[in-house]
Amino acid sequence: MKTVIVIPTYNEAENIKKLIKQIFSLEIADLEIVVVDDNSPDGTANLVYKLQSSDFNGPRLHMIKRQDKLGLGSAYIAGFKKALKLGADYIFEMDADFSHDPDDIPRLLKACESADLTIGSRKIKDGKVIGWGWIRKFMSNGAMWFSKMMLGLKTKDVTAGFRCFRRQVLESIEIDSIKSNGYAFQEELLHRTEKAGFRVMEIPVTFIDREEGKSKLSKKDILEFFWIILKLKLKK
Repeated sequence: MKTVIVIPTYNEAENIKKLIKQIFSLEIADLEIVVVDDNSPDGTANLVYKLQSSDFNGPRLHMIKRQDKLGLGSAYIAGFKKALKLGADYIFEMDADFSHDPDDIPRLLKACESADLTIGSRKIKDGKVIGWGWIRKFMSNGAMWFSKMMLGLKTKDVTAGFRCFRRQVLESIEIDSIKSNGYAFQEELLHRTEKAGFRVMEIPVTFIDREEGKSKLSKKDILEFFWIILKLKLKK
């Protein structure tokens, strides 16, 4: 059973090398990584290319370098399509900044044996967030409340970006037609998964705010989030 982890990057030179090495140190058979880089000015892609040429990584590390900053949603879609082409049975999405602990990957993968999608959740028992101030917590909780109310989502942590999909999910929900390209992408992806009747399971994780680099969340992303959720509501 092949597992492919998709990691979108933009200016993650401080994290990407360490993250890749830590993922490949996990005891998971047939594990590969797809990095999708949006032409990072800090040379993130060059670091990945160097790792590709090493004997340690060999053909297990794949790189999609795009020519511009095209957005989180389209990065994940490109990575998902690559993972499916590689023959992945399980496909992960995760951040490059260590807010998602690589050591939790085996737990999500194991849980996906009895679910179609497993989510590293901050909103169930034993899940938590470390390093956020009250403003960030307020924004996150508000976004969750709004999207759950509008779309009727059953999942508790609807904004979580640490997920493991069975390939059948991504093959079934027409990922090419997903329009959201910022942080609303996670809600639209989850909305389609729940609507299609797939089983979603949440696994408690500790989310640690990034220690290196800068947050990518912008005002434009926030506005797009609310607009996309409203459009999805009108389509229901």
